[in-house]
Amino acid sequence: MSADGVVAPWLGALGGGVLIGLAATLLLLGAGRIAGISGMLHGLARRSAPSEWGWRAAFLGGMIAAGAIAMHLLGQHTASPASDPALVVAGLLVGYGTALGNGCTSGHGVCGIGRLSRRSIVAVLVFVATAMLTVFVLRHVLGGG
Repeated sequence: MSADGVVAPWLGALGGGVLIGLAATLLLLGAGRIAGISGMLHGLARRSAPSEWGWRAAFLGGMIAAGAIAMHLLGQHTASPASDPALVVAGLLVGYGTALGNGCTSGHGVCGIGRLSRRSIVAVLVFVATAMLTVFVLRHVLGGG
């Protein structure tokens, strides 16, 4: 942290990455479960058995609480500068993508690659290539900032 109280972006990203990896490892070692967020949310939505519901709700609730605490400690009042309609559209697109890709970046990227899953490695390559193409089109073709 600098003298003016600002955390370097790379330090926040490093800390977040370490915490995500630690949480995924502890969930796998402690409960034998993979920390794929879309799968956890799907299990909650389809009203899984109480033994399944508890750990899913606790993990997701902990993620939300940790994000809220971090925003408070960093003095942020909003998680995104995007408008509410844009966030709704983005959320629907992400939901569609996780259904199409049979998982999300947390499941494939953090947990799947860590287990050397070929399917997850291919999925992450597609995620990254799509993100790179999107940034290129937005910045260089459409002229966005």
